Amino acid sequence: MATNRTFTMIKPDAVSAGNTGAIIKLIEEAGFKIVALKKTQLSPERAGQFYAVHKERSFYQELCTYMSSGFIVPMILEKNNAVEDFRKLIGATDPKKAEPGTIRNLFAKSIEANAIHGSDSDENAAIEGSFFFSQLEQF
Repeated sequence: MATNRTFTMIKPDAVSAGNTGAIIKLIEEAGFKIVALKKTQLSPERAGQFYAVHKERSFYQELCTYMSSGFIVPMILEKNNAVEDFRKLIGATDPKKAEPGTIRNLFAKSIEANAIHGSDSDENAAIEGSFFFSQLEQF
């Protein structure tokens, strides 16, 4: 069942490049309401917990190191058809394959440093949002 919320996280490469404001502007211009937002930094252990689903994959350790290398900006967003619409807004994981005007097309450096995370399902959006935000922080 589709919900009206999704989770996103502006990744360390985009935050350190000073693109947070421009990315948030695109998100809001696309009709998403920000329900929760913070700036934080993951420890390697916390990054490992967030990406536990990838633990057996060859890129897991590198991913955890990258995601704990600098500040991130996690957010919960709200809009009708949130997950699907947001996936369209961020574009393909590989910025070279991302549609013009998508967040990854505009701000990603590579497949690995791809500027932004977006939940791939309603279930994962709820799990990922709850990883970063308590119920009291979700308006």
